[in-house]
Amino acid sequence: MSTPRADILSALSFRNISAIYILVILFVVFSLWIPEKFLQVGVWRSLLDAEALTGIAAIAALVPLVAGSLNLAIGAQVGFSAILAAWMLGKAGLPIVLQLPAVLVAGALIGWVTAVVITKLRVEPIIATLGMSSILLAGMAWVSGSQQILNLGPDYRQIATGTFLGITVPVWILIGVAAVAWYVLERTPVGRRAYAVGFNPDAARLAGIDVDRIRTGTLVAGGALAALAGALLTSRLNAGDPTVGPSFLLPALTAVFLGSTQFKGGRFNVLGTLLALFVLAVGIKGLQLAGSPRWVNDLFYGVALILAVALSQWEKTARRGSAVGRLIRRERTPEKAGV
Repeated sequence: MSTPRADILSALSFRNISAIYILVILFVVFSLWIPEKFLQVGVWRSLLDAEALTGIAAIAALVPLVAGSLNLAIGAQVGFSAILAAWMLGKAGLPIVLQLPAVLVAGALIGWVTAVVITKLRVEPIIATLGMSSILLAGMAWVSGSQQILNLGPDYRQIATGTFLGITVPVWILIGVAAVAWYVLERTPVGRRAYAVGFNPDAARLAGIDVDRIRTGTLVAGGALAALAGALLTSRLNAGDPTVGPSFLLPALTAVFLGSTQFKGGRFNVLGTLLALFVLAVGIKGLQLAGSPRWVNDLFYGVALILAVALSQWEKTARRGSAVGRLIRRERTPEKAGV
């Protein structure tokens, strides 16, 4: 039986909250290395704003991954939604009040189509989303003509550049999205069913859970969130750029897998994802301010993704091993008592 002291030590262990300790180390290192640049308030505000859209994209990847669907099309979904948002506003002339909901519906529809391919055609998620990514990239080139869509007007830009209490609107949107996603996944029956499906779909099906319905719902929700990130991206750029969306894939997945090693011991979770996202962002921002070349960003994310996946798998194996060990000890205890 665990004691309160043991619970506290476990909660504060490096294994459970390693990202927090890494964040502190990064902060100290860059504060001593380049204090005149790193400790500026403007740097931290810009970092929060820059990572807001990546955070939304990461949650868009997290939600279906909880139910066992790895979405490799998340970057293409963001990019296609960004182009669609620009086309609706700049070419079709839709007002913002109609354009934004239409983009979100389109994103949800993309998620639904992906879910049909996975659940009805029985295509593995990694193959289905990889194929969907290629289709969406083609759609981006077709809608945009492989060129930027300009002349969106000043009003739409205000969505991404407006501030409240000194913080930009996308950051507040990220906070709202994260709060809703955390509540649904951690505090509702739907979230518990989604985790059950992701952990063992066969057992979940035997328990009466509609596995296909859960997977479809998570992919639809993830598609809508990716579309939201794309719409905000177009607002920030004040243009539809067909080249920027796919770059969201690597940071989003890295944050999700690294975040799974935080707080929940190998289980995908919202708070861990956000913490991992900003740890990675601080590391890259510090290197940028120190004058590192641009290719360091890709190297940093690539190494972090490999380590994150390895750590998440190690966490799951360790937890299963601990559970087996506890079971064996319980089985042996009666035998010792009878000797």
